[in-house]
Parts: sequence; C-alpha cells; structure tokens
Amino acid sequence: MTDLELMEAAMAEARLAGEAGEVPIGAVAASGGEIVARGQNRVLRDVDPTAHAEMVALRAAAAAVGNYRLTDCTLYVTLEPCAMCAGAMVHARLERLVFAAPDPKAGAAGSVLGVVNHPQLNHRMAVEQGLLAEESAELLRSFFRERR
Repeated sequence: MTDLELMEAAMAEARLAGEAGEVPIGAVAASGGEIVARGQNRVLRDVDPTAHAEMVALRAAAAAVGNYRLTDCTLYVTLEPCAMCAGAMVHARLERLVFAAPDPKAGAAGSVLGVVNHPQLNHRMAVEQGLLAEESAELLRSFFRERR
C-alpha cells in the first residue's frame, strides 16, 4: 500500500471515532506497506486518558508483531501527536511517523514541542507531514462545530 492509501485508512479510523462521539483522530501502523494495526480515539469509550488513536495503534502493533520495539513500522496519524504519544513512539523505536494535520495547541512533533527527534533522546525517526492535512483538519473542524 502507498502512503496515501495508508493515510486514507487512518482517515477511515478517524471518521469511525467521530461517529462514536470521540474526537475524530485515527491511526494505522504499517510494516512493509501492509497494515499491522489500527487505532482510533477511544478516550470516552474506554474511560482511559491514554486511549489516543496513536496509543491504541501502537499497543495493537506491538501485540501483532510480538515485540514492543516497532523498528520496522511506520505510524500514519491524522493529527500531529501529543507529547504522550510522541514519547511512546520514541520508546517503541518507531521507524517513521507520517501525520496529516499539524496541531498548533498540543503537537509534539515540532508545532509546540519537539519530543519526536529531540536531540537528547536516544532514538530518531523519519517524520513527514501534510498528507491529507486539509481533509483531516476539516473533519476536526466540523466535529467541533457540531459540538458547539
């Protein structure tokens, strides 16, 4: 699968999260171009402040590959990860992060904080952003517009 197809899969997860009343953020973990895990925000449904889409996908990916180190995995996320999720990605030794929209309020891959690839941390990953950014941002805008 291509990066675009994998981000589209993450967008599908985000839409499912939104339909369930969660903030519409989705993620997929891929290895060798194949999806090994999916995640969507589940904070409300699981009553778990750590159940962000990225964390759900990372947990499922570790279980699927049988190792907490995800050195051959790329995580596709519809919104720039927060500090918690970025830290988990560093600990998992993720090979690559691809995110759609930047998060100017809590992004930890450069927008607000530089957790991903911080020079004092022991792991670096490739980071790409912007793939389906407008579609992701619009999904979030319309979700919050309907909430108001």
